[in-house]
Amino acid sequence: MQNTNFSNQFNSESRRSLEKKASDDIQEKVIEAILFCCALISILTTFGIVFIIFRVTFDFFQKVSFAEFFLDTKWTPLFAEKHFGIWPLINGTILTTTIAMLVAIPLGLCSAIYLAEYASPKAAAILRPAVELLAGVPTVVYGYFALLFVTPVLRLFLPLEIFNALSAGLMMGIMISPTVGSISLDAIQSVPRSLREGAYAIGVTKLETIFKVVLPAALSGIAASIILGISRAVGETMTVLIAAGQEPRISLNPFQSVETMTAYMAQISGDDSLRGSVNYNTLYAVGAVLFLMTLTLNIVSHWISNRYKEKYE
Repeated sequence: MQNTNFSNQFNSESRRSLEKKASDDIQEKVIEAILFCCALISILTTFGIVFIIFRVTFDFFQKVSFAEFFLDTKWTPLFAEKHFGIWPLINGTILTTTIAMLVAIPLGLCSAIYLAEYASPKAAAILRPAVELLAGVPTVVYGYFALLFVTPVLRLFLPLEIFNALSAGLMMGIMISPTVGSISLDAIQSVPRSLREGAYAIGVTKLETIFKVVLPAALSGIAASIILGISRAVGETMTVLIAAGQEPRISLNPFQSVETMTAYMAQISGDDSLRGSVNYNTLYAVGAVLFLMTLTLNIVSHWISNRYKEKYE
């Protein structure tokens, strides 16, 4: 009788265990399906954006030749005498990006070195969020600050136009420095402590250790942060739209007004151009060029990160 009761109890517990396992399996499959759908939505959205951009760009090149787009040196699609040379916009984008990175790289890298190697834990806990707070400031604020404060101050010493690439580039550099600094800081902190201690053991100073041991070991992360910063600068809109102006030209003079690709896209998106017109399609043609530029930068960043990470593992 006792054996029968034990057998019934065992069978009951086994059945409950199997039912619980089946229920858990169903829950896991449901969660897996939900997560898969979320990932699929992201992928489909990306492909949808790319498809729309290049489909309208293809329509644009049915009306404007590749030679006119890539060889002409004037960009006046909204004027009576129309020119569709993309190079003035590329020039403005590269000029403002170069100025921004000349500011962002030293600021971001030096702040990362200080927080990782010199700052006390309490100071780092306060300063790092304060530095990263710059990334949360709306870009339109940077643009108006550049236009209403930075430009008037610089015009006391330099022959700047009211809208100019220098002020826009300087404020973009301040805005991007937290991106460069944060990623560089993570890369520097990931360097094994044993490398530093080995350098100290042979009598190397702390500064020499940083520049000859730590930074080369963290090169992959630092290079990736710089390229991501460049991508951020290339894709910046409001700061350059407000502070750099809307005058497309091929010039290396940072004191003059220029127009970037993103500024033109913001301008044309608020215009009254008819859908399907050449003016409207220029928005997508410029967007396609911008997409290819940022995609190339991201691929290079990924390649550098993997290439030099293997070197120091």
